[in-house]
Amino acid sequence: MTFDVDEVLRAGAELGEGPTWDPAARRLLWVDILGSRVHTYDPVSGTDDVLATDEHVGAVKPRSGGGLVVNLRDGIGLYGADGEFAWLHHDPVPGRRGNDAAVAPDGSLWAGTMRYDEAPGGGTLSRVGADGSVSVVVADATVSNGTGWSPDGTLMYYIDSPTGRIDVFTYADGHAVDRRPWVRIEAGAGSPDGLTVDADGAVWVALWDGGAVRRYSPDGRLDGEVRLPVPRPTACAFGGPGLTDLYITTARVGLTEPHPLSGSLLVLPDAGQGLPQPSFAG
Repeated sequence: MTFDVDEVLRAGAELGEGPTWDPAARRLLWVDILGSRVHTYDPVSGTDDVLATDEHVGAVKPRSGGGLVVNLRDGIGLYGADGEFAWLHHDPVPGRRGNDAAVAPDGSLWAGTMRYDEAPGGGTLSRVGADGSVSVVVADATVSNGTGWSPDGTLMYYIDSPTGRIDVFTYADGHAVDRRPWVRIEAGAGSPDGLTVDADGAVWVALWDGGAVRRYSPDGRLDGEVRLPVPRPTACAFGGPGLTDLYITTARVGLTEPHPLSGSLLVLPDAGQGLPQPSFAG
């Protein structure tokens, strides 16, 4: 796979994460977790609006009725269309924060957590309903990361980064069962972080400390890798009017001599065909 990698925005994010295309606003949402910032990028004007949160923010997604849902340090929060904040589920645990999240086909939010010290088994993956109800799906995650669904909604892909794997669940009626390994990332290639699924059912994954984004076919075969100028890409998502541009968030945190583009928002124009993503129903 050969693509031009373009710099979209030199944001200097400490830990850029979670790009998500908001089709109603025609904007790209993403976060700087450690900077406690929610970004809204307009690819037409090139402007990037910033919302400061009171806590570290692991993920942001659009809400079906307008506004945003955020996976914060101490739980799940809601911003209304007017910008007013309210807690949907407040669950502070000392030493733990929210991390990556995704919206399922039924409009529920699947939100991950992790400990700041990355203690094994200290994180979770939970399903959060529109009414704020929470059910824990993975109780012993370490760094809960990328989550996504196959085009027909029957499979759910999931990454707990220290395992070095992309796992897959059988998914139906809001339930994920029968977790099993799907792809193993070989030693030295980096750690799997955020993922997205394209219209062909292929899974794209960002490799932290691997300086690359990979595409795996629906049968789990590696069929492409795009090398990046930065060592720590964190997540990827399709966006733009036709959902054909692959946006990639990156991080500077932990790098003694970060590349000038570390912490920037990058894009691979015309990388493929993405899937429309549902908004949170709450």
